[in-house]
Amino acid sequence: MPWLIVISGYLLGSIPTGYIAGRFFGKVDIRRVGDGNMGAQNAFRQLGAKIGVAVGIIDAGKGALAILIAQAANLPQITVLLAGVAAVIGHNWPVFLRFRGGRGEATTIGVLLTTVTQPMLILAIPAIATLVIWRNVTLASAVLFVPLPLVCWWLGMPGALIAYGVALPCLVGFTHFLRTRQAVTYRI
Repeated sequence: MPWLIVISGYLLGSIPTGYIAGRFFGKVDIRRVGDGNMGAQNAFRQLGAKIGVAVGIIDAGKGALAILIAQAANLPQITVLLAGVAAVIGHNWPVFLRFRGGRGEATTIGVLLTTVTQPMLILAIPAIATLVIWRNVTLASAVLFVPLPLVCWWLGMPGALIAYGVALPCLVGFTHFLRTRQAVTYRI
């Protein structure tokens, strides 16, 4: 049963929201325009603000839903956390699109909002303000993710959740590094 939940988290994360939105609303393959990722940021830039925000909310919902399903199954915390990681991995490397997805920021936000809710809500205020003022997703993500372990620690959260608050953003950063490295390699 636990592995079925983790696999379902991966499959849930693999639902290509940006790709579907691009095909349905923009009549375009989102992977062939902009930065080539099928996440919310590229959807926002290529398909418009409304569709981009909707893709971001749905992508975050995928991560939150993976956690909620695992929690509803009354599984151990490690399995719940693995389901969240699986959802992010599914978004980044979706089986439905030959393992070429987004960077996982929105899905990670959904997972972390469900697992470390209070710290994420505290950090959401400066992160959203950063996004509105500077219109820079990378900077806003840094404002959200970098202090997260410290806020979790300050609020007395268990070590496993603090480590989780480090590991998932690192996965997003690693994916971002791989994607930008591949983009540079292709241009040379």
